Amino acid sequence: MLVFQTMASPRSLFSNPTSHSLLACVPSIVKRRLPVLSRFAAGRHNLSSLRCAVATSEPARSASVRRNDSPEEDVAAAEELQEKIVLPTNESSERLLRIRHTCAHVMAMAVQKLFPDAKVTIGPWIENGFYYDFDMEPLTDKDLKRIKKEMDRIIGKNLPLVREEVSRDEAQQRIMEMNEPYKIEILESIKEEPITIYHIGNEWWDLCAGPHVESTGNINCKAIELESVAGAYWRGDEKRPMLQRIYGTAWENEKQLKAYLHFKEEAKRRDHRRIGQDLDLFSIQEEAGGGLVFWHPKGAIMRHIIEDSWKKIHIEHGYDLLYTPHVARADLWKISGHMDFYKENMFDQMDIEDDLYQLRPMNCPYHILVYKRKLHSYRDFPIRVAELGTVYRYELSGSLHGLFRVRGFTQDDAHIFCLEDQIKDEIRGVLDLTERILLQFGFDKYEVNLSTRPEKAVGDDDIWEKATFALRDALEDKGWSYQIDEGGGAFYGPKIDLKIEDALGRKWQCSTIQVDFNLPQRFDITYVDSDSEKKRPIMIHRAVLGSLERFFGVLIEHYAGDFPLWLSPIQARVLPVTDSQFQYSNEVADKLRATGIRAEVCHGERLPKLIRNSEKQKIPLMAVVGPKEVETGTVTVRSRFAGELGNMPVDEFISRMGSASKQRVSF
Repeated sequence: MLVFQTMASPRSLFSNPTSHSLLACVPSIVKRRLPVLSRFAAGRHNLSSLRCAVATSEPARSASVRRNDSPEEDVAAAEELQEKIVLPTNESSERLLRIRHTCAHVMAMAVQKLFPDAKVTIGPWIENGFYYDFDMEPLTDKDLKRIKKEMDRIIGKNLPLVREEVSRDEAQQRIMEMNEPYKIEILESIKEEPITIYHIGNEWWDLCAGPHVESTGNINCKAIELESVAGAYWRGDEKRPMLQRIYGTAWENEKQLKAYLHFKEEAKRRDHRRIGQDLDLFSIQEEAGGGLVFWHPKGAIMRHIIEDSWKKIHIEHGYDLLYTPHVARADLWKISGHMDFYKENMFDQMDIEDDLYQLRPMNCPYHILVYKRKLHSYRDFPIRVAELGTVYRYELSGSLHGLFRVRGFTQDDAHIFCLEDQIKDEIRGVLDLTERILLQFGFDKYEVNLSTRPEKAVGDDDIWEKATFALRDALEDKGWSYQIDEGGGAFYGPKIDLKIEDALGRKWQCSTIQVDFNLPQRFDITYVDSDSEKKRPIMIHRAVLGSLERFFGVLIEHYAGDFPLWLSPIQARVLPVTDSQFQYSNEVADKLRATGIRAEVCHGERLPKLIRNSEKQKIPLMAVVGPKEVETGTVTVRSRFAGELGNMPVDEFISRMGSASKQRVSF
């Protein structure tokens, strides 16, 4: 059974009370013993990364209510919430898995009782519950309530779940008698025999391999909730019928459901799409096209800060920066293999003067061309190049999701060309760089997977073994715990994947390190060794943030928009009490901006409203200016989190702000 924290760790780099707004603290010994999680396929929604939770039996107070509490008061308040509920996972509780699987069947039975013309398809358990797809007319929230009421009735009848084995012909005959065309297609995809069927009493049955609870009475109807309905193409194919997918959540008891709903509500409060709009950080303009991000001034300045820090750290770690084109001749993508293996994710080609060009889906071939511009000696290695390169990938409109799934995004991409005996040191260097970058943004908990050779792969056994050992040795040398994903490597080489844990304990795939034996061979890149013979270098792909867009979305949700002082788009807002102090307020703001502090003046309202508006916009610091401040050349400082901080000279305010920003701590 797993436990995650629902607030940032007390040893986080930033003293941001908002990050502490959910949690009852978990002992550090528990956190050290957390097992590494395996990846799952529960969909792309950000809530799908919920594995488990520690939650209180009553809602935690929101950060907006507690914004004037100190960090110490915040932690103390969290510790007062004594009762903690540990949410199990499908992996940790077979009983929960059986409940969720059975709930999917009960829901399908309820739907067909209420809507006899509905055709059933598939209904699996998923990370936080279950879903089932139906071919039927669109459903409403009112329909969901009716379906839940019918489910309660079925559960109350305590009907047994009975397993039956039949021949393929018998299963086909029964399906045809019921006129369930989708079940025929599912039956054709089942290779094992005999065919297994599960009955709910004598009233309903489905093709299924199980497992299920013994009877519907083993399900607590008060621990189930139908959450939403959405459209889903049959088999995920946009050319196939659009189905109605009903999502539900199911738990072992009411307290677990209540804890999950509290978590879900907090995740909703942190939704980066809502916060991005409220704080005017970014937008997706449908007039320009779906999945294309517009960075507004406040979001753009944050991106600049992220990029500037990224570049500085990479230069310090011996990387050379590159800028490469957004398009290339289509032949380049044929050589790389993308046209053969990745075409469905690429935009259509452009005909330019009878030559075909392609928007780039990856940066790798460009970096190889830069490598190939001249002959290299073994003495040149390692060669490290890095680029914040924008790429374009075709995604179905139904899969687009805020900043998390877009069609144009910027990868923090880098490639290392090295010798075989340099792999371990280079990987260790990447791990150090990754830790340094992630720590500055407040991420210090990771899940790490080492993926080994798959069944189909390029490259000799010997080099695969050397590369895999090098990755493993680098992880062990770093002291990071990790999980082996046997056969989970790419066909072109082994890899390390790293997921960061946010303030709600959710895992986000960001960093990856991949050894590549394929592209060096496809592009025939070489170097001259000490014996003057041509050899092929090792190529390492790596990204730390993944994509700037997705990472920015994670940052927004991690901090719920309450960014640390050094990262906040507006660090200070100067508030004149009356228009008489407007000129002096502008002088203060100009002085702040001259030292690199991001400041603005806000006026035209009464002071209490100016303060409220600043807090709603999550401005970390406010400098209030009245007649006394003008006379003494001071400002009265108010913190969004700590309340009144007193009167101080402008130069002292600037000095303290500059120091806090540089050290990346609170004011």
